[in-house]
Amino acid sequence: MKTNKALLSTLAVVLISGMLVFGIAGDNKDKLLHEGTAMYFPEAIDFAGENAPLQIIDVKERLDRELLINANLDATTALIIKRANRVFPIIEPILQQYGVPDDFKYLAVIESGLVNASSPAGAKGVWQFMPDTAKERGMEVNDIVDERYHLEKSTEAACKYFLVAKEKFGSWTMAAASYNGGMNGLSKKIEEQKVTNYYDLGLTEETSRYVFRILALKEIMKQPAKYGFSIYPTDLYAPIPTKKVEVDTTISDLTAFAQSQGINYKLLKIHNPWLRDKKLLNQSKKKYEIKIPLAGY
Repeated sequence: MKTNKALLSTLAVVLISGMLVFGIAGDNKDKLLHEGTAMYFPEAIDFAGENAPLQIIDVKERLDRELLINANLDATTALIIKRANRVFPIIEPILQQYGVPDDFKYLAVIESGLVNASSPAGAKGVWQFMPDTAKERGMEVNDIVDERYHLEKSTEAACKYFLVAKEKFGSWTMAAASYNGGMNGLSKKIEEQKVTNYYDLGLTEETSRYVFRILALKEIMKQPAKYGFSIYPTDLYAPIPTKKVEVDTTISDLTAFAQSQGINYKLLKIHNPWLRDKKLLNQSKKKYEIKIPLAGY
């Protein structure tokens, strides 16, 4: 009986501690929602060095909406923060190489949550390219190979788009908005409304929220604790070291190929999601680089 009492006492302490932990987390969220904007709202915020005019009431309220929504999507936003530790080191140097501001990595965040997502309309990958647009940007898209799922190549394609859009609109903010609304779509709005600034344009619901969602995720991911996310360095998803194997011939059996590299088919597909079949047909002798993980299994 004494042992049982001790056990019950211990369990009670654990339960109380757990309740306290959850209570603290809940209090943080309650403060975020109920103590006014002063606690969490930034004094200033910019996209790619272009300041958002927070003195305009609707601009401030639109940012407020996205901050509140994303700060309270606990699991979704926490997972994005964890994934970014693995994905951003791949995206960042490519953006830098092309002269595209680092803030565009947050556009990938709102497009896909940093996973190879698939939309009902047919957009695929981290950057959510449609098939025709992907082909126009130099990516191979077919039933065997779909480079929309290739993070490096799709990031390069996205950079090419951003540079063209920046040249067209003269603004990185408008270049980002056009990724959602389309260059032609934004051009029509500019012609109709006689203004060229994103924050002055009346746009569709989705495009009018688009840059604000980017700004909100940027703000939250840069200061997660401020928005109620207690994520330790050990919680982040670590980059996985890989080697690259170059092939320029057909691989008739990817399972056998994976085993020849000391891994299994599942791992091969995880690290090379652009391989869409059980084989790699390559009659043109094109050079592909296949990633083989060196750890994590």
